[in-house]
Amino acid sequence: MFYRGDFVHTEELSNIEIFRDYLLAIDSAGYISHFENASTLLSRSLLSKESEDRIVLIPPGSFLLPTFCDLHLHAPQFLYQGTGLHLPLMEWLNEYAFKAEERLDQDPNLAKRVYTRLGERLVENGTGAVSLFGTIKEETNLILAETMQQIGIRAFVGKLSMDISTRPTYIESTHSESLASVRSFIDRTRALTAHLPDHARLIEPVLTPRFVPTCSDALLQGLGELAQQTGVMVQSHLAEAKDQVKAVRETRGTSDLEVFERAQLLTSRTIQAHCTYLSSEEFSRLARHGTAIAHCPLSNAYFSARQLALREALNRGICVGLGTDIAGGYSVDVMTAMRWAVGVARISDGARLDRIEGDATEPGDKTAVNTRGLGVDWKEALYLGTRGGAVALGLGSGVFKIGVPFDAQQKGTGPLDFFDIGHESVDLSPEMIEKWWCVGDIRNRTGMWIQGRQILFR
Repeated sequence: MFYRGDFVHTEELSNIEIFRDYLLAIDSAGYISHFENASTLLSRSLLSKESEDRIVLIPPGSFLLPTFCDLHLHAPQFLYQGTGLHLPLMEWLNEYAFKAEERLDQDPNLAKRVYTRLGERLVENGTGAVSLFGTIKEETNLILAETMQQIGIRAFVGKLSMDISTRPTYIESTHSESLASVRSFIDRTRALTAHLPDHARLIEPVLTPRFVPTCSDALLQGLGELAQQTGVMVQSHLAEAKDQVKAVRETRGTSDLEVFERAQLLTSRTIQAHCTYLSSEEFSRLARHGTAIAHCPLSNAYFSARQLALREALNRGICVGLGTDIAGGYSVDVMTAMRWAVGVARISDGARLDRIEGDATEPGDKTAVNTRGLGVDWKEALYLGTRGGAVALGLGSGVFKIGVPFDAQQKGTGPLDFFDIGHESVDLSPEMIEKWWCVGDIRNRTGMWIQGRQILFR
């Protein structure tokens, strides 16, 4: 197939590229095989040899953009999305999260319904790749993996590992039982797609220690060894909230970063969510390990007394992507996460300026005397929601280049209002893209493709 029109991507953090009137071709496996201006000799030659029914024309004012990546989402918590956000984190887990996860483990039909609707909502909102936390029961997570494969989304599915719990009925009895279950889950997840060619395998298992308060040292050590043996990715939560950080200090006598580090679970194949209570020195340690961060600004507003020091993490070379953190965050839309990421970063920068101007630097607060800004802009947030997330997941997508999977979403003008320009008669501009970024919604999304296969039609 061939696609002709305007394309937009952010291959680098602060640089948005607009490719006007380009021709993109995909091969039979869904990889990009050609990407050049439509006026080049090769593009014209390819077009002359193809029938019209194999050429998709992107309308003026519309453009193709890489799909979004959601680095942190609790799939079973989609059951109660948008409710229960009034409690501190540790109380919220007991009152809402554990109950919902246990309920799905007990009811496979409900799990299928919840996961099917979740997948449909992800497609509707342009999410093409997602890192999912599941439950502790193998079979329920296999339902999740199989559902995402059927819908056509790239899904990294994590069976929870937790041998400590405040809910007696929702726990794995021993670390040995937990590790055996994880090994089985890895094998069974891979078996789900073993009959398919490599390019059609969209699901992968992920090692998922919930977080330090629910995992014994023996379990974490075993998961670290399993990560080395299998090469499977790791996901968890790190330094998320004040009560969680305090609980780890009291029970382990050190930070949760130190606990993960000792278990060899901080690697270049690890994604840690939140990281709002990390020091500058700890950011440096994460960078040395190559560990990525899933920034979840919306859920941090509810469950953490502070936000991720995003600019510092980026400046230290840490790979950062965005997460919706359903149901700690109420929106499954990565665009919401992008907008919140910009907003909270601007507030952080304003607080920095207030400290400098008021000479109110707290002891040990290095950011207050840092003259560099802490804000991020919409272009940087777009990078985090597309290419940044793809890099964290080890995917080649997030850009339009020869040899990478064609994972794209089509943006139309939809409900956007243009008063000073005729969007159907002028070149696509950064201002037009910014308007979509700020006020666009699902009505602007008119198509979506994963590995060259269209999964959304409007």
